[in-house]
Amino acid sequence: MLYWFLKWVALGPVLRIVFRPKAYGLANVPQEGPAILASNHLSYADWLFMPLTLTRRVTFVAKAEYFTTPGIKGWFQKKFFSGAGQVPIDRSGANAAEGAMRSAKRILESGELFGIYPEGTRSHDGRLYRGKTGVARLALETMAPVVPCAVVGTDVVAPSGKVFGRWTRPVVRFGPPLDFSRYEGMENDRYILRSITDEIMYEIMRLSQQEYVDMYATRAKQLAKAASEPKDPKPVDASTEADSDDKLAS
Repeated sequence: MLYWFLKWVALGPVLRIVFRPKAYGLANVPQEGPAILASNHLSYADWLFMPLTLTRRVTFVAKAEYFTTPGIKGWFQKKFFSGAGQVPIDRSGANAAEGAMRSAKRILESGELFGIYPEGTRSHDGRLYRGKTGVARLALETMAPVVPCAVVGTDVVAPSGKVFGRWTRPVVRFGPPLDFSRYEGMENDRYILRSITDEIMYEIMRLSQQEYVDMYATRAKQLAKAASEPKDPKPVDASTEADSDDKLAS
């Protein structure tokens, strides 16, 4: 109930009036049934503007700390994130990655839309980075279609490291659903997972028109930070991050 109140009464109308976001390809998002919305990630505002353009609810997973902080602040934080379409990572698994997968599968099995950022973190420079294979594993284990999505302009509205930026009109583009049923039963083949993930990222790149970098965003941030250090830091090996990393991002 709070989700729809925020979307249609409290927060949504303000965002629509002030920013007037535009959306293209809305017909590509299924009107019913489960689907994975795989998007680029430029800003913390992405999870506000993408769902704003749809009539259906979009759910993301978020770290459990958003829902377990004690006190009055924690209560308001929990209410806001749950009302804004976030659910905590299921910590009953062995690690956060497994917990995120369990939460995501539960959302899709209930016939809902699940939002995911395959890059795993926000882009620090506006470029599109290599996707983690969790999105591919999720698609194969649930057989849900993947709808590639691109959000443009949110890094201007809410730049990394700042609360507010400059006004611009955000654009959200949805591409045709991708069906990976031909790979059913191959969710443990890391080459298949990488191939599927790369196909998804290509479609996101085509929609967003971002420059693509074949490197994980977390590693790129480490390299950028090291380059900005006044003293010579230890060299960072960009090849050390495992290709099979299947963590989900929210």
